[in-house]
Amino acid sequence: MKRSRINAIMTEADEMIRRHGFTLPPFAQWSPEAFVAQAGAARHVIDSRCGWDITDYGAGRYDEMGLFLFTLRNGLLSDLTSGRGMCYAEKLLISKQDQLSPMHTHVIKAEDIINRGGATLVVELYGSDDQGNFAEDRGGTVMCDGIVHDYVAGEKLQLAPGESVTLRPGDWHAFWGEGGDVLIGEVSTVNDDETDNIFREPIGRFSDIEEDEAPLHLLVSDYKAWLGA
Repeated sequence: MKRSRINAIMTEADEMIRRHGFTLPPFAQWSPEAFVAQAGAARHVIDSRCGWDITDYGAGRYDEMGLFLFTLRNGLLSDLTSGRGMCYAEKLLISKQDQLSPMHTHVIKAEDIINRGGATLVVELYGSDDQGNFAEDRGGTVMCDGIVHDYVAGEKLQLAPGESVTLRPGDWHAFWGEGGDVLIGEVSTVNDDETDNIFREPIGRFSDIEEDEAPLHLLVSDYKAWLGA
């Protein structure tokens, strides 16, 4: 993805988030230089990979297959392993109309996917085989706003604003906005986007960046180059 496109997506996303009554935390507005200056105090933000995250999954077709994310808060895997401390994470996502977030599951993370506002969020579901692999003929069980729901393979949940689904490891899922763009909330156990996303197809989680202009804000995938972490 071109850095100029990423910068534009950041601006558009911030505007949509504000329209729905949310405001991103102060570090979201830091310039790259300000982030470098604050790196010591912001150690947890860096280590837990909080912040801006925009991906086209390496396919180069962001409008068709991509996702905007902002990790608001996140614990560390050491907390989750010990069973105490900050064992949770929270994100805001934007799924544009007909923009696919492709079929995947998680090994560790359980998550609530919440339609925070906008159009309809479609979540396509499949179950796993006995080894945890994608099973095109197997369904499973999820909770929708705390109510048990047995799904069949390939079922497409239609989540209106305010509605949610709880997904556990082994629930394979893809999602997109239908009828317009959707602001999504995600509340989960500790999030590790570098190792805990298992895609059905061999695609990348992060995008390669073409530096055609300076970054407006750092992506979490920029932290290693800019912040040495």
